[in-house]
Amino acid sequence: MKNIAFACAVAFAALSSPATAQPACAPGTYAAADADFVVLAPVPSVPAPGLRYLFRDGRRGATSEAAAPLACRDGMVEVQGARWNRIVFRETPARFDSVGTPLTGVLIEPPGADAKRPLVVMVHGSERTSPIGGVYGYAMAAQGISVFVYDKRGTGGSEGEYTQNFELLAADAAKALDTARGLAAGRYGRAGFFGGSQGGWVAPLAATRSKADFVAVGFGLVASPIEEDREQMVSEVRAAGLGKDAEALVTRLSQATATLLLSNFRDGYDALEAARREMAAQPWAAKIEGEYSGAMARMTNEELRRVGRARFDNLELIWDYDAVAALRTLDTPLLWVLAGEDREAPIETTRTALMGLKTAGKPVDVYLFPNTDHGMFEFTTGADGERSVTRITDGYLKLLGDWVKGYARGAYGRAERLTGG
Repeated sequence: MKNIAFACAVAFAALSSPATAQPACAPGTYAAADADFVVLAPVPSVPAPGLRYLFRDGRRGATSEAAAPLACRDGMVEVQGARWNRIVFRETPARFDSVGTPLTGVLIEPPGADAKRPLVVMVHGSERTSPIGGVYGYAMAAQGISVFVYDKRGTGGSEGEYTQNFELLAADAAKALDTARGLAAGRYGRAGFFGGSQGGWVAPLAATRSKADFVAVGFGLVASPIEEDREQMVSEVRAAGLGKDAEALVTRLSQATATLLLSNFRDGYDALEAARREMAAQPWAAKIEGEYSGAMARMTNEELRRVGRARFDNLELIWDYDAVAALRTLDTPLLWVLAGEDREAPIETTRTALMGLKTAGKPVDVYLFPNTDHGMFEFTTGADGERSVTRITDGYLKLLGDWVKGYARGAYGRAERLTGG
């Protein structure tokens, strides 16, 4: 799954403007009397001293923008004339070993003592950036949840080699949950995982290897990486207004590239060449991407034999991973939140699989936010069909917080609950 952190960085860079004369804001989380909050954090795409801001309702941008809906002074944040005070979290750094590799994390706990407070481990997506100090962990903690964030192996302060091997990443996540439980001993109730994007493959698998009490997933897939590639290309041709013949052609392309991947680039070249010949007459073919098939189609067979594995299969990804099988073994309550117009992780296969699990009696809650893309981002669409991210959709962050705390009910922005009462 492509790096959602990159998409966020591009969007925030587009939103950023030169710093104004107002006092610089201090990183932190600030809360209103009614429990609304805003998280301020440094990100590379916002020039210092500007910070990224994220409100509970999903509004986001840079504090350096002239139109930013907040002002900073005297260690507080002012929003629409009201002063919001900083939340002082208890933060405990951690170092733990998983499969012989030292990993780094931080436990974030809200103020006060509460032996029933939920504890959630944030399972990363495919990004290589550190989540420690980022907005999402604090957005959960601001809702009264203890949160453990950690750097995946080969990133941030963690050692080892970066990988996308779900089995290894699930072992790391399970160890992170054990570590968080030890750090928060006596100060939490139920404990589990949240996984975003690629974390939707990893978090449920980790839950089968630990005594997790819940799993929440945002914009993840119940489909293999091969199925993701095919569905992305089908989504692309549909968005371009092309017909069933185009869908069939990109499906054949995906089948050919899947054969390459599953055979370690020994087989599939004849089928790929046949797909190339068919695509050569199509003016739209040069714009097809998928997750990897578009790039493979634009390389020659000679290039793929020589460098294909090094380029496309160097991260130990389990291409035909059976996500449904993992979920069938999981009896832990599961929340799955779908982005209705997700181009990175098209939802058709995932939605069908989740509803099948619900029908089979699994404790699954499924919500869908319409008109949102990967990351639960609302967007505008230009004349060229390109999308520009505007905000996280209203209700998403609150839904996650309420569900983890065990009492999700009522309306959450424009969310549709697909699994009934």
